[in-house]
Amino acid sequence: MVAEENHSPTSSDEDRTTQLSEGEQHEAEDYAHQDNHNPDEALKEIRQNMKRIAREYADGAISRTQFNALYAHYSEKRTIIEKLLERVPNSDAWKAAARPGQTTFLRQRYTAKPVYYLVFAHGNRYPLSREGHLPPGSTQAIYDLLQTLWQMKNKKVGVARKQMKNGAWIVLALGELAYTIVVFSLQPSLVQIELVRDLHNDFEQANYHALKRGLSSDRMVFTQRALLDETDLD
Repeated sequence: MVAEENHSPTSSDEDRTTQLSEGEQHEAEDYAHQDNHNPDEALKEIRQNMKRIAREYADGAISRTQFNALYAHYSEKRTIIEKLLERVPNSDAWKAAARPGQTTFLRQRYTAKPVYYLVFAHGNRYPLSREGHLPPGSTQAIYDLLQTLWQMKNKKVGVARKQMKNGAWIVLALGELAYTIVVFSLQPSLVQIELVRDLHNDFEQANYHALKRGLSSDRMVFTQRALLDETDLD
């Protein structure tokens, strides 16, 4: 798995959420002003959008999958406009290519969704909690991960991630007293990975005494439930 324990965020989760909202706001503004610019302005806006996508990825607000889809979308629009201007410079054909669209769809389509989680206390092979719907083809990967964890003598606190053969991703948050495994439908962004880490830390804090004393899970609260939609909860 790819370890993330040494990751130092460049901005707060709140800042990143704001940046992502600003990205969508820019796209809405582009749509509102699509007929108010000339070809040079259209190309300038596209270039600004490409830079913004790069910043969002650098800040961890979007995943690599989202970045590739969005950046390729803007890059294709830029190439088409430049070719149209070269071939038919006095035509308005470039306006069709410059028209905003698809970016919100691409963001949503390639946004990773947490669909399943497991919580274990160290030294216990029976989960304290498990909820959600496990994607087909995920069972073996999770079993292999658990076997590795159960054989580890010195577990290092932190987070790690790994892609499974079915395209879904596993995020592991290891704490002092327990660990959380979350399955995402696609590659999660750094913001989503940090959320898993934070929720696990809060879980250990809220249930510190119950975990230390080995009490039943019925006495515990599970912050990880916040990851799933209500329809995914048992």
